[in-house]
Amino acid sequence: MLIMLTINFVVVTLSVIVHYEFLHLLSVYLPKIRIKTRLKVVFGILGSLAAHIIEVWIFAAAYYGLIQLGTFGNLEGNFTHSILDCAYYSITTYTSLGTGDIQPTGDIRFLAGIEALCGLVLITWSASFMFIEMQKYWKTDDNA
Repeated sequence: MLIMLTINFVVVTLSVIVHYEFLHLLSVYLPKIRIKTRLKVVFGILGSLAAHIIEVWIFAAAYYGLIQLGTFGNLEGNFTHSILDCAYYSITTYTSLGTGDIQPTGDIRFLAGIEALCGLVLITWSASFMFIEMQKYWKTDDNA
């Protein structure tokens, strides 16, 4: 169980660092780009989505690795043991969509629970960031 807690901590920490770095880069470079406001917002959304996609793949790689080890549980149901199935499961868990066609068993369940919480927090962070950024642009640039 200590190994699983350590893996959870590493995966979540890596995801948070990726997210922070993406949002930091967006906050630094968006104001410097000389384009219309609406395009800055589009770039901000695309950058945020890119961060989320990378984070989903971090979790997918963790699921895939843990399943390959064979001692931490499995994903069962409509699952073919491919990295793409792990990515699919990860995106449904990260976004709390949870379609239910793949279910975790064993210790991997803890990673799934942590991923749902992490996804909620990071998606909310992105929404807050974009709200603040859009307020800056809408106040300073009337010809969007």
